[in-house]
Formats: sequence, structure tokens, C-alpha cells
Amino acid sequence: MMPKRLLLLSFGAALILSCARDQDVYKVPVEYHKLSNGLKVVFSHDDTAPIVTVAVYYNIGLRIEPRDRTGFAHLFEHMMFQGSENLGKMEFTRLIQLNGGIFNASTRFDFTNYFEILPANKLETALWAEADRMRSLEVSLENLSNQQGVVINEVKVNVLNQPYGGFPWLDMPQYANENWYNAHNFYGDLKDLEAATLKEVRAFFKTHYAPNNAVVVIVGDYNSREALQWIEKYFGDIPTGPPLEEPDISEPRQEQAKRFSKPDPLATRPALAFAYHMPERNTPEYFAMGLLDEILLQGEDSRLYQELVSTKGYTGDVGGGINMLLGNMFNYDGPMLWAGYLFHDAETEPDDILEAINSVIEDVRANPVDQATLDRALVKFRSGFYDTMGGFFGFGRADLLACFALFDDDPSRINTLEEHFREVTPELILQTAQEYLRPTNLTVLTVEPQAGS
Repeated sequence: MMPKRLLLLSFGAALILSCARDQDVYKVPVEYHKLSNGLKVVFSHDDTAPIVTVAVYYNIGLRIEPRDRTGFAHLFEHMMFQGSENLGKMEFTRLIQLNGGIFNASTRFDFTNYFEILPANKLETALWAEADRMRSLEVSLENLSNQQGVVINEVKVNVLNQPYGGFPWLDMPQYANENWYNAHNFYGDLKDLEAATLKEVRAFFKTHYAPNNAVVVIVGDYNSREALQWIEKYFGDIPTGPPLEEPDISEPRQEQAKRFSKPDPLATRPALAFAYHMPERNTPEYFAMGLLDEILLQGEDSRLYQELVSTKGYTGDVGGGINMLLGNMFNYDGPMLWAGYLFHDAETEPDDILEAINSVIEDVRANPVDQATLDRALVKFRSGFYDTMGGFFGFGRADLLACFALFDDDPSRINTLEEHFREVTPELILQTAQEYLRPTNLTVLTVEPQAGS
């Protein structure tokens, strides 16, 4: 087989070259099916390399886990590797690796995903394995206790005993949002993780890991008719789960600026993060905000980088974006923040940094951007978008298709995004900035370093 790095380059390059030949008409191949038990199925063919990416997404994420059981969604991600009817503990892992594949999983705001990247002739193996754990996960007290310990240790290592642990991806939603579903500790409070019971875990699996709450996406080199037959064979008779009760995750309009400070006993330098509530998904303002992100925050040519790094020298870099550090502007469903963050020296006052940030923000709220600026933002968006779709052996494309199937029941939306961005005008940019980048929609979080004090 071709080395992984060469495979990745050729896979992404073919996509970019296809777009370059006729950038206005390139379409991602999309084939959409639904099984009688509610399972959604998306196919996207690409014969650039003899590999397949199989992604299974469940419509359960961090924000809608049970109250008083923070970290539950992430805990269950770990449970899914503890064995099933035909694959014992760790056998799923060995099966994928022994067949030349790689795999991973993650829990995000609005989904939990599992994916494998394998040689194309091992597609049926991956589908059988995913169906086996969807049908018959081994939810035992031993497995639960084991994974509670693993996740609790992960929280301690990655957050509690880490300088800037949780800053800003875990911290900012808790400060900026009001609704518990958007504002709780997604990684999990230790007392909640320890309190999870076997009965709760089994009920969680039955409800949220059912086929009617899931999508299977396949990207790569395969025969879709044959793949659909395999999916029908292995997934088709898995029982439909109970009806889902969707909680109210709406977020009230923020009417007053917020400012918080967090002491960090392990941090050595101060840090600052800022956030604004986003427009609703798929509205004209949502797409305008995507281009404002490019103008203000993405890349060294962005206005905030130029002001904070190149002109003022307050920091060496500034990062952030929409769905900051947990994804992109397309793979979430619900309230979201546009946010940025930076680290700075103790001699630099946070108020000076905020003054510089506000000067940049107020400029786009007072003055329309020119067409050249808007065109440049669109080019930057397209570059990032196609890089995402072509990246990591097709997983980037699979991620977008899965989310559009789960959230919009329309994976073909992947082919309409550019059109929406092209419809954004300087006037819409100005209107969006005036409403969503207003001072009363701002939340600021500073980190006070205490290491060595």
C-alpha cells in the first residue's frame, strides 16, 4: 500500500484539482438512504485511493447529557470499546489494526462519533463490527467501573492537573451561556462521573445508541450497491429505539457584557479569551459571521492578528473561531459562540488588550468592508473548506456529511454551502456585526497565573 502521507496528499490533491478545473460546478458525490429502523446512510464515492472511511455518528453530544451526570456522554464514548456480543474487550481495536486500519472516536457538542479508515477490501469487516456494538454492547458493572476510573483520570490529567486546563474550550461556554445544557462542565465533575449507575448507562445506550438516532457514512473507493446490501444485512434488524425527548437548548439574548477571572495555580502567564453569541445556524447572518471570522481572526492577515500581534505586540499569536477547538462552523447544532483567545506577558494589562480588540470590532460595526476584503474572506473560506473535505483520508468529508444528515436530514447541503457564502454582501456583514458583535453580547474571561507565587 502507498505510504499514509502520500495517500493523504494524493487524496486531498485530487479534490483540490477537481475544484480548480471548474470551481463553480464541483459537487461532492452524495447518495442518501434510510433503513426501515430509521438508520440514515450516506455514501460518497472517491476512487483516488483504495481506502474507505467508515463513520458512525450518534445524535447525542456533550450538551444534552443528563442533568447531574456531567461527563456522561464522554464516559459512554469509552464504554463503546468495552466489547460486544461477538467482539470481546479490546477486540474491536485489534480487529481494525490487524486489518491495516486506524480508528478514533470523540464526543462533541451535538454528536458522538466513531470512525475507521481501512483498505477498501475491508469495508464489510468495519460495517459488521460497528453493527455488532450498536446491537449488543457489553454494558456490565465491571466495564462501567473500569471506564469511570479511566475518564476520571483523564479529567485529572487533561484539566485539573494541567496549566490552562480547559481554557478556553471548556471554560468559556460555562461563563458565556445561561442554559444549563450549554453551560455545564462537559468533561464531567468527578462526583457526577462517580455516581453513574449501571441502570443509567443501559438506559442511555438503549435510547441514544439506537439506529433511529444514528447515521453511517462511507467515503472512499467501494461499490455503493454492495455496501448498501451489507448495511441492510448487519444493521437492518437492529431494533428502533424509544422516541427521543429533545430538551430546550435555546439560549436567551445576552443583554449585558460579562467579565470573569479564573485563578490558575499551575499557569505561568496570564491569558485572555473573549466570546460573542453566534447567529442561528443556516441564516444569512450565520454565513456572514463565517466570513467575519475570516476577516477578523483567521490567519496572519486577519485584523485582530494585525492589531494584537503585528502592531501592538501584546501577544505572539491569537487563535479561535466558531465552535472553537471542538470542531468547525458546520458540525454543531444549537447555540454557539464565536470566540478568540491569547496568552500574554504579565506586563501587559488585560484592559489594554480589550481596548485593542474593541477597536477592531467597532470598526467592522461602524464601516462596511469593501468588496476586495469580502472577496479575500471568501477565498480563505474556500481554502479551509476544501482542505477540511480533503483531509485525513476522507474523514473531513465524512464528518460534514454525517452532521448534515443528523441535523438537517440533508447531506447534500455540503454542495450548497459555497452558494450561501457568495450571497453575503458588505451590507449584510455590517448588519451582522452591529447585532452580534455588540458590546452587550461580549463575554471576557481572564486567567490569573499563580504558579510560583
